[in-house]
Amino acid sequence: MNLRSLLLTVCLACALTPAMAAEPIIIKFSHVVAPNTPKGKAADYFKQRAEAATRGRVKVEVYPNSQLYKDGEEMEALQLGAVQMLAPSLFKFGLLGVRSFELFGLPYIFPNKDTLYRVMDGDIGRQLLAQLEAKGIVGLAYWDNGFKQMSADRPLRRVGDFQGLKLRVQPSEVIEAQMRALGGVPRAIPFSETYAALKNGVVDGTENPVSNLYTQRLYEVQRYMTISDHGYLGYAVIVNKRFWDGLPAGIRAALAKAMQEATAYERRIAQQENDATLAALKRLGKTEIHTLPLAGRIEWHKALLPVHKEFEEVIGRDLIQGVYNIAAQVERERQAAGTTAPRQIPNSIKP
Repeated sequence: MNLRSLLLTVCLACALTPAMAAEPIIIKFSHVVAPNTPKGKAADYFKQRAEAATRGRVKVEVYPNSQLYKDGEEMEALQLGAVQMLAPSLFKFGLLGVRSFELFGLPYIFPNKDTLYRVMDGDIGRQLLAQLEAKGIVGLAYWDNGFKQMSADRPLRRVGDFQGLKLRVQPSEVIEAQMRALGGVPRAIPFSETYAALKNGVVDGTENPVSNLYTQRLYEVQRYMTISDHGYLGYAVIVNKRFWDGLPAGIRAALAKAMQEATAYERRIAQQENDATLAALKRLGKTEIHTLPLAGRIEWHKALLPVHKEFEEVIGRDLIQGVYNIAAQVERERQAAGTTAPRQIPNSIKP
């Protein structure tokens, strides 16, 4: 029996809407990373706040580390109602046909967190989440896991160092194009299988925020890491639309407030966790860490920015330009305040 048939059987057997079901209302919250990551901690925090806010009428069951479903399975499980809540990578929505979300996969699209959060919390972010409803999904919030760094079994300092390198990526045409632009060979592999793929030589390197590299112990199988901030990894917390719409209005409001609190918490700890795990990696001394200097960032930037042009028809030219405009506004504000960060490269350097 395939996954869809199995899940459909389970769902039909449990087809009561939340309002009809016996107390408490169960929310199965599944995710694919470790409990001690920013996403894992925020999921647990949401559980605490949701159960307190609903005075026990809702029970949130959190399943980390792909305990229920792997990368390629969880979205279908949510749509069928086998789980109620996920926090998938933003790249996953492209596989559902909502290609505009691949905006978040464009290399060097967000020069800083200020730009990122204005995009997420503004009209662009709301517009993207609204597109999910046609897929039976309600988007509740954006969670942050920070900028991505490259790791490999050889140093990655110049663009030429990527030539022929087999790189694990998420299943995303944008990220695959990014790796090809650098000269690498992308291989889409589930997150839960990344360690084994690196250890066994199926791939030579990968990209991740530092917190993921540390909590998944990828430092054991990656000798080199480059702090490049070349891409971004974030999540959208989503819920099955039929389930959400079937909740009593008071419960739905309480859960929405709990999610706002969890989102504020998650964003507070995301950078802290990445900074802490970077320091821990340095103490371990198993991975040689190279911070890309400004000249190197400009070289990578110029090699990668043509990916923006390549996907502007898929993602939407107006969306990409909208991010450029927000980035330019943030840069003007920073210059006026004298707080421009020298490591950041504004999107004035365009293909």
